[in-house]
Amino acid sequence: MARQMNYRYLIGQPVGVSLVNGQGVSGILCDVSNNQVYLLEYLYQSQFATRHYSFAQIRDIHPFPPCQGRVY
Repeated sequence: MARQMNYRYLIGQPVGVSLVNGQGVSGILCDVSNNQVYLLEYLYQSQFATRHYSFAQIRDIHPFPPCQGRVY
């Protein structure tokens, strides 16, 4: 339960998720409940999917940093 509370402040925000298998995924954190993280991920074209990952699969979750100025 403690891990769930640590990530609740990120709900609705873009995050990067580091998985224990060495892969990473990113998306909008939709929910944290029942030892699961629900992430809205972009698939392709105009398709998105909400996927869930158990805490056993997750090494860490990081919020996206803010943009650094304008790029032209």
